[in-house]
Amino acid sequence: MSTPRRNETGFLSPARAAEVVRRVGLANCLRGMADCLEADYRRWQDFDKSARTASHSPDGVIELMPVADQQTYAFKYVNGHPRNTQDGMATVMAFGALASVRTGAPLFLSELTLTTALRTAAMSALAARVLARPGSRTMALIGNGAQSEFQALAFHALLGVDTLRIFDTDPAAMLKLAANLRPWKLRVHVCASAEEAAQSADIVTTATADKARATIVHPGMVEPGMHINAVGGDCPGKTELHPGVLRGSAVFVEYEPQTRVEGDIQQMPADFPVTEFWRVLTSQAPGRASDAQVTVFDSVGFALEDYSALRYMHGMARDLHLLDTIDLVPGLPDPKNLYALLRPAPATTAAHTAVLENA
Repeated sequence: MSTPRRNETGFLSPARAAEVVRRVGLANCLRGMADCLEADYRRWQDFDKSARTASHSPDGVIELMPVADQQTYAFKYVNGHPRNTQDGMATVMAFGALASVRTGAPLFLSELTLTTALRTAAMSALAARVLARPGSRTMALIGNGAQSEFQALAFHALLGVDTLRIFDTDPAAMLKLAANLRPWKLRVHVCASAEEAAQSADIVTTATADKARATIVHPGMVEPGMHINAVGGDCPGKTELHPGVLRGSAVFVEYEPQTRVEGDIQQMPADFPVTEFWRVLTSQAPGRASDAQVTVFDSVGFALEDYSALRYMHGMARDLHLLDTIDLVPGLPDPKNLYALLRPAPATTAAHTAVLENA
């Protein structure tokens, strides 16, 4: 593929993103994205960070998620509308971009619906690789919607999880998940309740979508040494964990100012202790203290993760010659003469003159 012109922006469509994953292999893609996430979290201090900007409505939420280092600016547009499936639409849809900090020029525009599922799962598995009890092989997966296959396969690829205990209030969702996982070397047990799914699980992942305060995991379900991955769609007024679960655990978050508003810790006092994950990766704070300790990753999704995902997909699409280009911003012979865009094209001008002469 030819080198993009100065005014061209690289573009990755949903179909092209899926082709990238197919060619790389889903497990390899999740591993590669996790590597990018870890590298970027390790240089946390290099980034200009802020909590996402959210616009809430009775039907859902639309959010903008920006982050930048000294070279590259990134943002994601993402929604969360749980009732969308009734109209044949996805609950979560997203797109995002990378731009040059030096010039402001958009370098890359991409779908982020599939990519967000990949990066969310890769981030969950990365956190569990650091925080979960070594040798964890059984995971309860509560909430079997669009994110569930990616969570299951990320934990399989990165941690060696080989047994899944699944539950969803929608039986069809459980059947869908079990069918999609059939080609993989995973033992899948369909459970009758969240409580049954959590029994004897090393890791419990909650991935529910309803924007409501709910108790998906209560203290009676928690066993010593569990790692709880609370990843379900987050916003103010949306929770999955009983406060007692949080009080009895070491809690880790991505970006504390955002998680205080959107995560499960929104239920807790402002001084409730949490640890940002980057501090564990850089050995500035301890992770799991013992095999018996319960750990919680209160994940809400942070813009740095989208930066990592965008740069990974941009690089892979470019290397595989799957990167298209679009004219997202105008190319001007004279950058001070934007008005020139409104002039008729030369062929149009000649044709118009001929019409006038023959009138």
